[in-house]
Formats: sequence, C-alpha cells, structure tokens
Amino acid sequence: MKGFVPDYEMVAPPTFADALRMLKDEPGVWKPFAGGTDLMVLLEAGKLDHKRYLSLSRFTELRGIVEESPEAVTVGALTTYTDIRRSRLLCAEFPLLARAARETGSIATQNRGTLGGNIVNASPAADSPPALLIYDAQLELTSAGASRRVSYGDFHTGYKTMILQPEEVVARIRLPRNIRDWRQTYRKVGTRKAQAISKVCFAGACSMENGHVIEARIAFGSVAPVPLRCSGVESLLTGESLRPSLIEECRRKLVSEIAPIDDSRSSREYRKRVAQNLLEEFLRSL
Repeated sequence: MKGFVPDYEMVAPPTFADALRMLKDEPGVWKPFAGGTDLMVLLEAGKLDHKRYLSLSRFTELRGIVEESPEAVTVGALTTYTDIRRSRLLCAEFPLLARAARETGSIATQNRGTLGGNIVNASPAADSPPALLIYDAQLELTSAGASRRVSYGDFHTGYKTMILQPEEVVARIRLPRNIRDWRQTYRKVGTRKAQAISKVCFAGACSMENGHVIEARIAFGSVAPVPLRCSGVESLLTGESLRPSLIEECRRKLVSEIAPIDDSRSSREYRKRVAQNLLEEFLRSL
C-alpha cells in the first residue's frame, strides 16, 4: 500500500560483531531476530510490545552442523529444522532431535525456523527442547568480547524467562556424543499429526545391561512452565530391572514432577494421563 509505514523497525548489521556491539551499546533496545516464525505471528496479531529488531539471518558463522571432536557435535543457532532433518550425522547420532525437527510445523516453517530461535522463544510446548535435554545439550552464549557455555538444562528459569542477558545471543548448541548406543524414543501428541502445537511432548533414552537400567533420561514438554527432565523418575529406574510394579511407581512419581495446566489445547488431567501413558509405553518397549 502506497505510503504504508510498518510499526516496527528491522535492521541488518553488516557483521555479527556489529550486531553484538549494538546489543551491548543499547541494552534492551534491540531484540535479535532469527527465523521469525513465532515473532511474525505475534507481531501481526499485535501481541508484541517490542518494535526494534536486529536481523541475524546473514551471519554464516551462526549456521552449520560441525563434528567438533570425537566427543561432541556443534549446531549453529541459525541452523534450520530442514537442515537438521536432512543431516545424516544428526539423524544417525541424535535421532530425537531429527524427529523433533520433522514434527515442527509445516515445510515452510521448517525451511525458515531455527534451532536457536526455538530455544530463545522459550515456549514450554516447543518440539526440540525435550530432545536437547536428553542429549545434555550445552549453549554457547555470545556477547561483544565475551562468550560463555551453559547447560541447556539450566537455561530456562520460568515461563518465557531465561538466563540469557540482553546483550547476549545463542550462537551455537553443543551436543555431547555420549548416548549413541542407547535406546531412544520421541513422541509428540497433538490435535493432528502435523502442524499442531504439542499437548504433550516426550523424549526418552535408556542404557540397558542384562535386563537392568544403567541410566535413564526422561524429558517432557507442555507439562510445566519450562521443558523439564524428570530426575525423580530417572532415579527410580537407575540400577533396576523393569517390572510392572516399578513402572507403576514411575507413573506415580511422574505426576509429582510435572505441573500441566488447563488451556485451549487440552486439560491438566488429560496431559497428566497422556504423560504417564507415554512414559509407560517407553518403559515397556525396553
């Protein structure tokens, strides 16, 4: 429309260093913008108060999947879901993350949405966080002149809150290569099979020996203010043989660790029951 002026500002700094300097020099003024698949929906609906954005899309140093060492693989924050699901390395060694990428939105969303954006958007219903928790992912947080590495499990502090500082961006996600031979499962329960926000999202991994659990990792999304690892259930399983009484005990323990809510997509009771059933299905499959 002639004469139309958008009610937001988007700038594209020439270099990543320039973007970091802007975040440092004007703290809280600029908000990094990656794929925009969530932000643009909210902006169009008039639900975003913030109006000034820094586009990160041109920075190639934030893209790519790299074998950092025999111990870890690094994924750039601007790596898209399509990049993830097409990566032979990630499909082979981190299948839960590849599965989450396939479950995320439409093909258009997968082509544009980024892993870093999914993390910083901080939705407890996001598809990738349970997989990242299972893999003990670490985040590289970068600001002008500084960088720090934090555990993804410590990143979210509450609903839509995180330890990321205003001058920082998530630059890379580091995935330790420590559970390649474990049995792994990812399940997303939604209104339909595709293009649906999860009602409950589950990821599980387990190391077994002679019928006993050596170590278990259990993670959920959409059942608490943040994506979470269920450490109580994991402790119950460690060193034990899987038997009906133990599985029932794990079901009861799970309810004490999650805190689902009633919303437009589902009810609290439904989420509790589905979470229990997904856990039991995984344990019985072992």
